Amino acid sequence: MDATLWLFIAQLATIAALVALLYRPLGDYMARVFTSRKDLAVERGFYRLIGVNPKAEQSWGVYLRSILVFSALGILLVYALQRTQQLLPFALGLPATSEHLAFNTAISFVTNTNWQSYSPELTLGYTVQLVGLAVQNFLSAAVGIAVAVALIRGFSYRATGTIGNFWVDLTRGTLRILLPLSVIAAVVLIAGGVIQNLNGFTEVTTLGGGTQTIPGGPVASQEAIKLLGTNGGGFFNANSAHPFENPTPWTSMFQVLLMLAIPFALPRTLGTMLGDKRQGLAVATAMGVLYLVSVSLMTWAELAGRGTAPELAGAAMEGKEVRFGIIGSTIFGTTSTITSTGAVNGMHDSFTSLGGGMALVNMMLGEVAPGGVGAGLYGILVIAMIAVFLAGLMVGRTPELFGKKLGSREIKLASLYILATPTLVLVFTALSFAIPAVRADVESTSIWNPGLHGFGEVLYAYTSAANNNGSAFAGLTANTPWFNTTLGIVMVLGRFLPIVFVLALAGSLAAQEKVPVTVGTLPTHRPQFVGLLLGTVVIVSALTYFPVLALGPLAEGLL
Repeated sequence: MDATLWLFIAQLATIAALVALLYRPLGDYMARVFTSRKDLAVERGFYRLIGVNPKAEQSWGVYLRSILVFSALGILLVYALQRTQQLLPFALGLPATSEHLAFNTAISFVTNTNWQSYSPELTLGYTVQLVGLAVQNFLSAAVGIAVAVALIRGFSYRATGTIGNFWVDLTRGTLRILLPLSVIAAVVLIAGGVIQNLNGFTEVTTLGGGTQTIPGGPVASQEAIKLLGTNGGGFFNANSAHPFENPTPWTSMFQVLLMLAIPFALPRTLGTMLGDKRQGLAVATAMGVLYLVSVSLMTWAELAGRGTAPELAGAAMEGKEVRFGIIGSTIFGTTSTITSTGAVNGMHDSFTSLGGGMALVNMMLGEVAPGGVGAGLYGILVIAMIAVFLAGLMVGRTPELFGKKLGSREIKLASLYILATPTLVLVFTALSFAIPAVRADVESTSIWNPGLHGFGEVLYAYTSAANNNGSAFAGLTANTPWFNTTLGIVMVLGRFLPIVFVLALAGSLAAQEKVPVTVGTLPTHRPQFVGLLLGTVVIVSALTYFPVLALGPLAEGLL
């Protein structure tokens, strides 16, 4: 066994051990946060300010309307901050952003996507970064957790028809989970060399006698929640490849841990709130198997270095930081695309065809291994509904999951959930090439690598937007009216359509009584169910996306 393989195993084992160490305490803590009957003093003050009764439970319709109104206000606020940037303090002399870029960016950060069609350090001042983007990093992540908790309540409540209170879930998720963990993470990042200041732009003299402008900024504080909340937007254009955001190999490993911590702990929260911790362990196991397979395949593809340039160079190091190497880049890249974070410590556009294709497949799987904060859990639970439905068809029984029957209404909602994202990806990718005027603009302005790779760049952009990931094949110039507008539309629909279906499912399940376990009930905590769940994830994604993958990364990789 060579040194490279040992290095891969050692890094992966370290991350797995740390995630496992956090699984129980963090998962149980989050369960206590969302089941406690006590409110903190600061929380009670906030509820009085907005006129909310924290003891009043909401139906799924009211819960959904609360999310939509809250998110719409967030979009308007971030848009207004960008359009009036030149009037704000700490604007650094930067002008207001254009209408279509402000539209895209506002939607991007409110939907937990953090797609960036611009160079952040050259476009946005500190006030917009902190008051607009960093705040939304907290709030959009808290919304994802709230939706996941609402679905768990749908399984655990008995004939209530209510699924909790959105304002309480949002407040607790922000103040009790995301904020304290982000403070700890920011301190660790500062200790590791990530900058945190308000220095603006500094002119320095280089060793060659020239001058260079070095940007500063409150980076560590934004970096912490960017990763912990699986947001992904970088303070600098190079994101976590920039030495001010991610200076060393150990800070890169720590950032991977931040991306995985909450998504992998949420299944424990599920098991604790259901009263059967085995259920959470089964879901976490399925997530872990998918993650392990994905990171292994991407690492294999990059180490193999298929392609003219990698073979001539001796390794696929184009677009990768030497301080991280191939393995550090593939572990980070897999984690980023499989958790809906979208952060990068290397340029995915420069990965080999099959390695970049794996990043694309990670998002197409629905980002459920473990997925984004909250979104990964509710995503895999919806797929679990499809899995037990298929099992029920094979044995001729009405499907059940966690003690709730899944009738035609539940299966229809689950089917709409799994169809929503692929429809957005495939329709808008097709429109980019089917409309003559748009195609001419895309091919002349946006695509710098024509052919199969250029098609893959467009496909990656819409896949990233629809799955609220935010990473990109950076060879695509997306700061155009067409991409800013359509990617914004895809981000909104890709975020809120699934939430509509999930909350409707939660309400339908919460209205039911629990059904007793019988000899015919499919056990959902055993390896048999884990295998069924894994097969359903792969089959649903493969049948949906294989044809379009064959036109892009697969065709490019096999040439």
